[in-house]
Amino acid sequence: MQKIQAAKAALEEQARIKAQAEADELQAKGQTPNFDPAAAKPDPKSQRNFTDPESKIMKTSSKGWDQCGNAQVVTTEEQIIVACDVTNQGSDVQQLEPLLVRTVTNLTALDLTLKDSGATLLADAGYYSESNTQATVAAHFDPYIATQRLKHSEQLPEATDDVDDAALTPKQRMARTLRTKRGRETYSKRKWMVEPVFGQIKACRGFRQFLLRGLQQMQGEWSLLCLTHNLLKLFRAQPA
Repeated sequence: MQKIQAAKAALEEQARIKAQAEADELQAKGQTPNFDPAAAKPDPKSQRNFTDPESKIMKTSSKGWDQCGNAQVVTTEEQIIVACDVTNQGSDVQQLEPLLVRTVTNLTALDLTLKDSGATLLADAGYYSESNTQATVAAHFDPYIATQRLKHSEQLPEATDDVDDAALTPKQRMARTLRTKRGRETYSKRKWMVEPVFGQIKACRGFRQFLLRGLQQMQGEWSLLCLTHNLLKLFRAQPA
């Protein structure tokens, strides 16, 4: 009964925090909320995990739903992981900026700078937003972030020259960038840069689920997996 009451109280607090955030957003736009955040109630279908409340129910690649964390990586062309994280948010769009910060921090620790380096950042459509594009440029990356999902093996048509870029929205300009010859060639690298890393960790090393509970513990477990992935890559890259 105590666990049930604690879970109920946590869900109620989450509802109030969410309502307060919505009220603050309306006020920032000059609008007056027509509800009291302190009186907010959780949705009747809201759920809470008793053993690992920091994990969340998310839609998975198998088109089902699971209680899990959302593992993230940034890799080089050689499939070396330069930044990683685990979140309890199902959406990827909020994860790009924190990953950029981690990437720049890690590269700076190695005395590597990105300014004027010509470095590019490739990301699928789940990461696209105008603010993410701006953050990528601010971090001295040239962004190639997809604006739409494509079916397997589907290719974008090449961009034509009869369009005034100044008349396009930021999203349309990004879409056009990916449709240029350079954009198509650059973005195609994503398939053999980052996707195989997850396959190698899951299929070759047998990592299919976190063994530890709690967000901080999952982050530590994922960091250890990424570290050993890099060690294996570097070891196998040695000359015979």
